[in-house]
Amino acid sequence: MNFLPAILILLSLNVNCSWCFLNYFSEKPVNRTIIILSPNNSFTDRNDSAFFGRRMSPLPELRTGKPGIRQTVRVVFWNVENFYDTYDDTTKLDNEFTPGGTMRWTYKRFRTKLDHVAKTLLAAGQWEAPGIIGLCEIENRYVMNKLIYDSPLKSFGYRLVHHESPDLRGIDVALLYRPSVFRVLNSKPYRISFPFDTSARTRDILFVQGQVLGLDTLNLLINHWPSRRGGYAVSQPRRDFVASVLRHIIDSLLVRNIHNRILVMGDFNDEPSSASIRNILNAVPPDSADSSSSIDQTSSPDPTFSSNSSSSLINLMYPFAGKQGSHRYKGIWSLLDQFMITGNLAGVAGRLRYVQGSVKIFRQGFLLKEDMKYFGSKPFRTYNGFRYEGGFSDHLPVYLDLGY
Repeated sequence: MNFLPAILILLSLNVNCSWCFLNYFSEKPVNRTIIILSPNNSFTDRNDSAFFGRRMSPLPELRTGKPGIRQTVRVVFWNVENFYDTYDDTTKLDNEFTPGGTMRWTYKRFRTKLDHVAKTLLAAGQWEAPGIIGLCEIENRYVMNKLIYDSPLKSFGYRLVHHESPDLRGIDVALLYRPSVFRVLNSKPYRISFPFDTSARTRDILFVQGQVLGLDTLNLLINHWPSRRGGYAVSQPRRDFVASVLRHIIDSLLVRNIHNRILVMGDFNDEPSSASIRNILNAVPPDSADSSSSIDQTSSPDPTFSSNSSSSLINLMYPFAGKQGSHRYKGIWSLLDQFMITGNLAGVAGRLRYVQGSVKIFRQGFLLKEDMKYFGSKPFRTYNGFRYEGGFSDHLPVYLDLGY
């Protein structure tokens, strides 16, 4: 196998270790790494040669536990919260994230963030390092190269798709992928120009087309829509406009080929029920009448949309609405980070499809902290205002599995 599986092992070693997982990096005789997460949310690494004493056998290929699913590919999306380098880019408004800036963003803090992001992504993979990772709020290619080549991800051979966007703060979207899982065929950034505010700048929509496991072609669209800064009503027209651009991109792909499999992911800064997503983007709940024929895996061998629902997307996050969230603000959880698919990704066996029930919010204890003001828990973020907390992000990752 070309995959580099990672095994999640729960151990009750002693009171100083809550859980750990082993990255089984290669079938070659190389050292592997034990990553232990303690109750104080700190990671420690150790060589496993003395700990295990012998080489582990590869996991069997039939390990999904899903009827009719032989092999899966994990897809993760995460808003990593202001993942800047420590250098001042004079063309961007990033000077606060420098050692002398208001955030006191030192190289030591950058390294902590780098390790947190890498190890969280590996943990989200569970059985295996994720094959496809969408990220937002990353500054540039330098940050991504450090993540790929100078972090715990370096053993997995990740590659990068990134295009510099015109966002004034200098934050972009990006795609990481493992070439053994996903082969990139084409990529393109779609620039957003607001006709009602020509001076405004925001993140591109990143389009990446590739082949999954050497078989079916998958079209990915990675998003980070305009924030709610300035108020929901004031900022809503911008998100509505980006929704219309994304809808046009999707329609163009389907006009070109009605069989195109499309997976949309991102931080939309809107809920699944918001007009921008529900009406303009036409992303419907999995159990809605518009998409029910496409969800049925026992239907025709060619599970494309019927004529009356060909433009619909299936929003896989709808079942979480009002129950769970990926972001918390003033004590209220919201579901800003979402996955949406075309109906043919909910198809029959033998073709690339979404594994039913696999979509999750990665809500692990080390990513959370106690909310002293509003009670309950909230994401353990890097900064709270200008105060450095040393956490992970103000968003929780989301993930799903694609399979055959």
